[in-house]
Amino acid sequence: MSVWRIHKNPGWFTRIACGLGAVAGVLVLTACATNEESTQKSQGYYQEGLASLNSDRQKAFVSFQKAVQVDPNNKEARYALGHVYAVQGKLKQAEQQFRSAIAIDDIYSEAHTYLGQVLASQGKWDEAIRSYRTALANPLYATPDLARFHLGRALSHQGDFQGAMEALEDAVTVIPASVAPALTHLELGRVYLKLGYTDKAREILGKVQTMDQGGEYAAAAMELLARIK
Repeated sequence: MSVWRIHKNPGWFTRIACGLGAVAGVLVLTACATNEESTQKSQGYYQEGLASLNSDRQKAFVSFQKAVQVDPNNKEARYALGHVYAVQGKLKQAEQQFRSAIAIDDIYSEAHTYLGQVLASQGKWDEAIRSYRTALANPLYATPDLARFHLGRALSHQGDFQGAMEALEDAVTVIPASVAPALTHLELGRVYLKLGYTDKAREILGKVQTMDQGGEYAAAAMELLARIK
């Protein structure tokens, strides 16, 4: 490698030297220590943000910003920052943070799923569907029912009721569930009705009433059941 390339991209040389444990002098050792310190400091800010997220969202937002400033490659901090932007309704900024997190880790399924939700909220349904499917391509994704639930909703919105049914049927089988089971069953019941599967709709909506007795999902299920002749 030429001296010019190392000079133009010193981070490359530092990473290789640190990774191989090469003895490359005081400057390289110092750079390794500095990188580690930055990572730890960034993670500290991230943890501060998580601790105050429910009680003081603005304080959490500032902590997440600091985490990203100290270490731009802190994917969890970028995800958290995207979450705060999304809650604030700042969808473009949220989208940017989720895309940045994915650029750091392209199999970051949680970020792909949240990005899909943000895209859907902006009416970018086809992009959202691709994002959910990318999330589900990772076999280690811990909460696949979340992506399948939103994929089902997005496909239903786009008129692909068969695809929506398949996604939601997969979602209801996930244990433990990260989406309220009554809500997932309710959405599946809606799709069954759109496909004309009245017996299946009646059965699944009946389960919603049992799962959510007296709740809003049970009320919505009862309304849908009233439409079945």
